Amino acid sequence: MTTAPTAIIADDEENLANYLRDRLCALWPELSIVGMAKNGAEAARLIEQNKPTIAFLDIRMPGVSGLEVAAQQNKNTHVVFVTAYDQYAVDAFDQQAVDYLLKPVSDERLARAILRLKDKLRTHQSPGDIAELLQKLTATLPKPPSAHLRWIRASVGEITKQIPVDEVIYFQALDKYVSVHTVAGEALIRTPLAELIDQLDPNEFWQIHRATLVNVSRIVATHRDVMGKCFVKLRDTKTELLVSRAYVHLFKTM
Repeated sequence: MTTAPTAIIADDEENLANYLRDRLCALWPELSIVGMAKNGAEAARLIEQNKPTIAFLDIRMPGVSGLEVAAQQNKNTHVVFVTAYDQYAVDAFDQQAVDYLLKPVSDERLARAILRLKDKLRTHQSPGDIAELLQKLTATLPKPPSAHLRWIRASVGEITKQIPVDEVIYFQALDKYVSVHTVAGEALIRTPLAELIDQLDPNEFWQIHRATLVNVSRIVATHRDVMGKCFVKLRDTKTELLVSRAYVHLFKTM
């Protein structure tokens, strides 16, 4: 009895990840998607935990890249890279040791990748050593202008908005969400504050409380109340944010 193949999908663009999942379900119904990751670290954990037959990895993700995940993954998982960098992908994948999909992924191209994977599984081909390919990809991968997060996808009711990070006044952790405050209003994201800190430029966003990150450029003044508690005043809003004792030192020279 042949075991049904399994897969994980890793892409920081949630809409693209969901689209790929839906198309895989339509074109390869026997394939079971056992995990979805929005960054490289999550992808590595899913591969370690689930030992999937296939990993669809976005090359460019926050933190750990898809290339780094592929280099660390177990040798029983076939890798399909998902990339927007057509200018180098064709040459880098010429040897076809590993397949790739160009964004936006078309049904025709995905169907070809599925046929190749099915053939490898049917003939019991091992994923093989892809170290040389990974080295070539790493050398030719375009460098991003910044490793820090520049856009936030946040929910406002039933609408998902794309918010430039520099328009965010502050982030504040709630029970199950993080609130994103801008001049236009408030939106919600599910990314934990501790994870968000690692993705933001520390020169632009300071943590001033265990539940609050503030855009430094939006701070216009600080003051203390009669109890000695420190607060920051923000531009474009009447809100004042409490600074906990652990972070008061940040404002000593202000």
